[in-house]
Amino acid sequence: MEAKTVLRERFRQERRDHVAAQPDRIRALLFHRPPAPLTAMIPAGATIGVYAATDAEAPTMGYARYFHEQGHPLALPRFAGGAEAMHFATFADPYQEDALVEGPFGIRQPAADAETVVPDALFVPLVAFTDDGARLGQGGGHYDRWLAGHPDVLPIGMAWDVQQAGTLPTEPHDRLMAAIVTPTRFHGPFARENA
Repeated sequence: MEAKTVLRERFRQERRDHVAAQPDRIRALLFHRPPAPLTAMIPAGATIGVYAATDAEAPTMGYARYFHEQGHPLALPRFAGGAEAMHFATFADPYQEDALVEGPFGIRQPAADAETVVPDALFVPLVAFTDDGARLGQGGGHYDRWLAGHPDVLPIGMAWDVQQAGTLPTEPHDRLMAAIVTPTRFHGPFARENA
């Protein structure tokens, strides 16, 4: 656990520094359309889960708009309270982000009346990743627990290139990603032994 804590601090800082160094006009061009190898992994009509990125996380709204335009239903994580389990709710229109409300962790989420759904493919935030699909999350375990309860869901990591690590400490509950996308590379698809 201590090793993960140290790595989180290091990679969070590297991520913040990397994003801060990018001119706004360059950042605005990134993550607009998923790469072809990734779209080939997504079944027709699949419900796509995305996350509402914080300032330093890899943004997902470009991908959300792309999949929305292709006819895919969308979902975002939602928490009823800080101690509650994460679930997903319908994200009706990625062009109307102002319809989202602030959740318990200061993260935008669908309102309480949005229908609960289970995504078929899920874009997952991360702090660090390896070239074989290992992911270091924020440390709260929300995505690990949710993915453990939904082993058929296709998990796809989103990251900046600077977040790649040579190795990461893993535990039995850690779920490998099926693929990881950065602004310059598509990593995967990876074998999903623990799916």
